[in-house]
Amino acid sequence: MDKKRLQILVYVVGMFILAIGLTLNTKANLGVSPIISVPYSISQITGLNFGDLTFVVYAIFVVVQIIIHIRLKNHKRIVSDILQLPLSLIFTRSLNIFSTYIPTAQNLGIRFIVLTLAIICTGVGAAMSLSMQLVPNPGDGIVQSLAEGFNKSVGLTKNLFDCFNLCITLCISIFIAHQIVGVGIGTVIAVLGVGRVIALFHHIFEYKIEELICE
Repeated sequence: MDKKRLQILVYVVGMFILAIGLTLNTKANLGVSPIISVPYSISQITGLNFGDLTFVVYAIFVVVQIIIHIRLKNHKRIVSDILQLPLSLIFTRSLNIFSTYIPTAQNLGIRFIVLTLAIICTGVGAAMSLSMQLVPNPGDGIVQSLAEGFNKSVGLTKNLFDCFNLCITLCISIFIAHQIVGVGIGTVIAVLGVGRVIALFHHIFEYKIEELICE
């Protein structure tokens, strides 16, 4: 298999693993990752489909990216931004499929095991797809675009964007449901754990990744 095909395969498998990770995150019932906390909380409060709401949020992320790149006159990136829409559609359909067949954990011990698996899958999936440098997931793409637009580091922008999402989730929860929905100890563990898994993945597979993406 040539490098390009292998690169695409790693990317697709990564997105598949990421979708499983995000689904497991919701099934642990301990609080979800900040990036999906808004659609998840709305879904829990209103009963609307989680995958469909995630697609709506991702579409908003894509629009924001396009606006940023137009202002920066970075027209080459706009094509990549637009390609995130069909990617998001496929990705969120995967979330719906996995959500249908993966049950919600009830026992507290099992919930923490599911959360651990969710963090590992999310970190590995994100690392695999991002490292291939193809079309980014909208959740990652908007962080990169905001970092460009405000001339800040990606790490700082990611932290601030996570806080922004959590603030929106908390506002929606408190003002509509009158209780906190989607935010818990699992949210904190996910914020800390996913980054560590991504860093470990890159440390282990750094040379393989460089060999694969270099022409």
